[in-house]
Amino acid sequence: MNRSAQLPVVVGVDGSRHSLRALDRAVEEAVLRGAPLQVLCGAPTHRLAPGAAREDEGTDAAGGAAEGTDASARARPADEEHRRALARQSRHIAEAAAERARESAPGLEVMPSAVDENAVAALVRAGRRAALTVVGTRGHGGFTGLLLGSVSLRVAAHIEGPLMVVRGDNERPRHAVVVGVEYGTDTDAARYGFEEAERRAAALLVLHAWELPVYPGVMVPPPTRMLEEIAEEQARYEESVPLDAVAGLREAYPNVDARVETVYAGPGHALVEASSAADLVVLAAHRRHRLFGMRLGPVTHAVLHHAHCPVVLVPTAA
Repeated sequence: MNRSAQLPVVVGVDGSRHSLRALDRAVEEAVLRGAPLQVLCGAPTHRLAPGAAREDEGTDAAGGAAEGTDASARARPADEEHRRALARQSRHIAEAAAERARESAPGLEVMPSAVDENAVAALVRAGRRAALTVVGTRGHGGFTGLLLGSVSLRVAAHIEGPLMVVRGDNERPRHAVVVGVEYGTDTDAARYGFEEAERRAAALLVLHAWELPVYPGVMVPPPTRMLEEIAEEQARYEESVPLDAVAGLREAYPNVDARVETVYAGPGHALVEASSAADLVVLAAHRRHRLFGMRLGPVTHAVLHHAHCPVVLVPTAA
């Protein structure tokens, strides 16, 4: 099969240390898949203030405004020059990153791409026709203390295909993939986990974590026996969740050493803990419509901020 006909791995770069780490991981992912790599740099967010212009433009020898010259007209040439300079900067970043990728993986097809739209929009658009989109945890301009930047979070909330957020401190291979499932219908994420485990010759853990709900403000608790019956019934249901998610997948991927596990714990804590022994965590990303647009759930946020290894989000219906 011609690699050019395959869906590419797309990686977002901005020249920051985090984006270069994402680039290096994206190279590995492209090589694993035998796929081409698209290195994408979106337009920088910084820009000139309205009406900014060069000092020598639109002024007479005495430093005053030239007669009959409109201020906004004077600003336009400078604004255009500034946009061209930013475009050159984006092209340079994309081409330098592409050269780094070629050096680390000779023979890999690498396509640098600098686009005149913001990074979030560019990555979401490119992700519609990508095997995988890869981003770092933060880029230039973020607050140092933030564990995950706004670009990564916004891409995660809107992208339509699988997204890898490169984070974590696991440096040596663990030969393990973890899939977190919330519902028995999270079969897309489970299937993706089987594919990744097979691709990496890794063991697979399909993990479901749950807790009994707490009802604040209830003054009189139910009788103990009633609580036990509720807990037993709920536990039976929760045990079935990962089994339903992998139904038929063991037969479809016979070479994958897969096991399912249900634990009574906070899902975010359980998945972050499991990530310490994994090369990759795969999550079914349940995104809900909120007042201000699509939002990721609290478990996804917790794992994206604290996992010890890269995290792949597989979008699914809410």
